[in-house]
Amino acid sequence: MAARPLVARQPNERLQSLIQEAGCSNAGLARRVNLCGAEHALDLRYDKTSVARWLRGQQPRGQAPAVIAEAIGRKLGRAVSVDEIGMADGKSLPSSIGLHFSASLAGAVEQVCELWRSDVGRRDFLTGASVAASALVEPSRDWLITGVDPQVSRSGGPRVGPADVEAVHATTAMLVELDHRFGSGHVRPVVVHYLNSVVSGLLAGSYRDDTGRRLFAAVARLTELAGYMAIDTGQPGLAQRYYIQALRLAQAAGDRAYGAYVLAASMSHLAASLGNPREIAQLARAAQEGARGAATPTAMSLFYVAEARGHALLGDVRSCEAVAARAAEAMEHSCPEEDPEWIGHFDRAYLADELAHCHRDLEQPTQSARYAEEALKTHPETRVRRRAVDMMLLATAQLQLHDLELACETGAQAVELMSGLRSARGAEYLDDFRRRLEPYREQRAVREFQARTLAEAAA
Repeated sequence: MAARPLVARQPNERLQSLIQEAGCSNAGLARRVNLCGAEHALDLRYDKTSVARWLRGQQPRGQAPAVIAEAIGRKLGRAVSVDEIGMADGKSLPSSIGLHFSASLAGAVEQVCELWRSDVGRRDFLTGASVAASALVEPSRDWLITGVDPQVSRSGGPRVGPADVEAVHATTAMLVELDHRFGSGHVRPVVVHYLNSVVSGLLAGSYRDDTGRRLFAAVARLTELAGYMAIDTGQPGLAQRYYIQALRLAQAAGDRAYGAYVLAASMSHLAASLGNPREIAQLARAAQEGARGAATPTAMSLFYVAEARGHALLGDVRSCEAVAARAAEAMEHSCPEEDPEWIGHFDRAYLADELAHCHRDLEQPTQSARYAEEALKTHPETRVRRRAVDMMLLATAQLQLHDLELACETGAQAVELMSGLRSARGAEYLDDFRRRLEPYREQRAVREFQARTLAEAAA
């Protein structure tokens, strides 16, 4: 039988350059790739010889190129695409989709539309991706130093007018209400399909500069919502990509205040859920600096309390209290009639909620209970998920105050509220409370609580 003809391979100079930039040996890169692959449930067994083959031009199969790009990106502290490592073969999409704060508007539109398409297609590298803290902080720096796009008008597609923009706003408002009532598990697929099927078409249409900026503002809001819903469905790596793109769209809209909101209300909360308190404070301070003179007192209150959350997780009582006081002072100057629509949900109830979190993390249960009770008194009944979260905060504070029976009773009420929700965030609070109950598992109140939660789950 004739031998297969040999195909001449070109040395992979792109990969060689990145390895040198990262200051990584071949063996070191192989080890990083294997560890990164394990996080994606891949049993990779590469060694320095494997890397040498890649440098000679061999391309590994399957998901390996995406994992190699991710491993090198972690070492460099930035996102790296499959194309950048010289392994894009035209068949696989780069794993870095959505992780770049694009320098050009055309690049930003292309990237966010590719993110929506990949999300609808349930690409494994999106839903299973981990979150790199550096990929949260780096876009905030880009946002701080980058000016507003000088022009966003476009020609060449169907005409987009004010009514189209208003339709996006109205759809977003409806989806927000449904999310508050039922949790993101019920709503997120609708959001993503709407973005991919309708909104992408609007971005590809023809519009004047003023209409275009309003369109980008509306799309930034809906993109941020899709990111928040990714958090609530247990997909933080996907949320990160949506938040970065929402930040870039806000830049195109010329809305510095909303860009700051994405940093402080979205990215910083993602950092909090991942246990990166320093990044929380950094993102919140970037929001404060970037929105100076452009944000209302209500928005500034949110930006300050986001920073306070970071200090609380670090155990820095003095810094937390100082920034929390600035948040309370800013809220005293709040004028809701002057606030943009996207900050309308942040009121005294939400501020109390954030402060309850701060005092919980500082092990100050008396103050945490007081703020949780204040939030519960003022949150409307339609905020079902938020009320359930605050009830869990109150139960945690009561447990910290050694009132076990009351804590279990409050926790059971929270579980009852959660019964109609599909929310990973709500489940996280419940899991945290259960862990705190573990030392008391033999107590009657705890056994009854566990029995009630199991019955609720089975109903």
